Amino acid sequence: MSEAYSNAWQASINQPEHFWSQAAQAVDWISPPVTTYDPVQGWFAGGTLNTCQNCLDRHVAAGRGDAPALIYDSPVTGTISRYSYAELLEETGRVAAMLASLGVAAGDRVIIYMPMIPQTVFAMLACARLGAIHSVVFGGFAALELAKRIDDATPKVLLAASCGIEGTRTISYKPMVDHALELAHHQVDHVVVFQRDREQADLTGARDLDWDQLRTATAANPVPLPVAVAASDPLYILYTSGTTGTPKGVVRDNGGHAVALAWSMRNIYDIGVGDTFWAASDVGWVVGHSYIVYGPLLAGATTVLFEGKPVGTPDPGTFWRTIVRHDVKTFFTAPTAIRAIRKEDPDALFLKEIGTGQCRAVFLAGERADPDTIGWLEEHSGLPVIDHWWQTELGWPAIASCVALGDLRRKRGSAGFPVPGYAFAVLDESGHMVPTGSSGAVVIKEPLAPGAFRTLWNNHSGYARNFATFPGWYETGDAGFIDDEGFVHIMGRTDDIINVAGHRLSTGQMEQIVASVDGVAECAVIGADDAIKGMVPVAFVVPRAGFDGDDTLERRVIAAVREELGAVAALKTAYVATQLPKTRSGKILRVLLRKIVSGQEWTVPPTIDDPAVPATLATLVAQHQHA
Repeated sequence: MSEAYSNAWQASINQPEHFWSQAAQAVDWISPPVTTYDPVQGWFAGGTLNTCQNCLDRHVAAGRGDAPALIYDSPVTGTISRYSYAELLEETGRVAAMLASLGVAAGDRVIIYMPMIPQTVFAMLACARLGAIHSVVFGGFAALELAKRIDDATPKVLLAASCGIEGTRTISYKPMVDHALELAHHQVDHVVVFQRDREQADLTGARDLDWDQLRTATAANPVPLPVAVAASDPLYILYTSGTTGTPKGVVRDNGGHAVALAWSMRNIYDIGVGDTFWAASDVGWVVGHSYIVYGPLLAGATTVLFEGKPVGTPDPGTFWRTIVRHDVKTFFTAPTAIRAIRKEDPDALFLKEIGTGQCRAVFLAGERADPDTIGWLEEHSGLPVIDHWWQTELGWPAIASCVALGDLRRKRGSAGFPVPGYAFAVLDESGHMVPTGSSGAVVIKEPLAPGAFRTLWNNHSGYARNFATFPGWYETGDAGFIDDEGFVHIMGRTDDIINVAGHRLSTGQMEQIVASVDGVAECAVIGADDAIKGMVPVAFVVPRAGFDGDDTLERRVIAAVREELGAVAALKTAYVATQLPKTRSGKILRVLLRKIVSGQEWTVPPTIDDPAVPATLATLVAQHQHA
């Protein structure tokens, strides 16, 4: 453990107000904070700022207007566009003028239902400039899910694109917007539609406005100045992916968010002015908010906005090609993307041919990164592959290797060490700390670091429930353990701990074993109801492309788990499938798998990437069970 990391973490825990007041100096304040932390008002109480001004205006004012800010790389349209900080400020200002002409002001909500295009970034920053609260909804979400968010956020304006492009598919957005507004009780004043070349949307009535026409009509309007907002005022509402239950509107503040992201860019990712950072995510998710839009721009870096997929746009080399083309220094993606690449290119032929250019490190997050996937990428890229962990609720990493602090120790299967600002513990069901190396509920000591949520929109009681089970601690909902070296291991959600004939077993641990079996590209292990044992584990495995041993794969998977965990694991079924059901952000829909295996009624979740997969798996399970 590096001395710089150890000193920073100790200072953040023992003297948090001093630590974060120092970090806050990286932000331009309109009015400086009166106090660093207030239990009621939160971090940087009394301070005012504008997040857009911190992302754009100050860099232009410092003489960096010509420096590259945003690179839009879209293999699905064959487009590469670059925007300097001055150009990004100009485009953002024009969208701010558009919104102001529609009556949008500080505190108003604006829903952004758009794909991975520059106009989405302009819209987010324009809202921040006005002090309005944006709520980005993943483009292509089903109408009912969009309607739920409209009714909860009650936006004044909805910004949409005519369509999104998912690989080879064109997704029409406007019909879903129209249907959502038919379903919703709340009605927006205006829908502003950006017409893409791929598909033109029909506009009807006075409510619908054409983006380009509105931009032209407001071209003479002055660009609104950045509005001063309180540090505790909301910057955005981001609804959780909704894989289960009603979506929760996580509220992010302005002050803590800016300070935390600025600190993380420098200290975790080692990104500063002039560096290029690429987070291969979507702006509809928290990674896109934090590390496509706000984090890199706060740091004065260049960010890459990528409209494509890890495979199929056009091939498994597209990530490496993009890294080399844009001189990416630090790359961030999800483990599922690397597994998809490995499935298509198991010998890493594309990676070996293209290389990784100036890239210094790869960060993984969004789900558990199995050691086999990390090992494959490290072996073939020669780069350090750093797993790290955080949540939508937290907004930035809480467990990681802080590269710029010299903290490069890694252990496969662990997400690293607590990031400065976060103190972790592992508790049993009674709230007592478990012995080192023992599994339990992963919790974080209050108060949470700057940047973490302080409420849920219209649902503060739901927010408070996160702190009710273990007073003084935030319950992450994840299970895991801390080993004797201090590495934190996140093994999965607490509801992924299954009770097999009285034995508490981690499906995450089993997945780690299954993923290491030769020929497995990706896998999921879930708990299924069993009349005798209560629950038993069931595996789903997807073989690597070109793998010939499918007929032995089930047997070898079962044998591997038995050898590692013993007969108590009781894994007796491993379905060999062509695909796993995933959300568009790449998370495996384990609840859906449990329902299919247990014979419960299931529906296709609105967050699913490929709606055909569940029916295919249900047929596979039925055939196996009746064989």
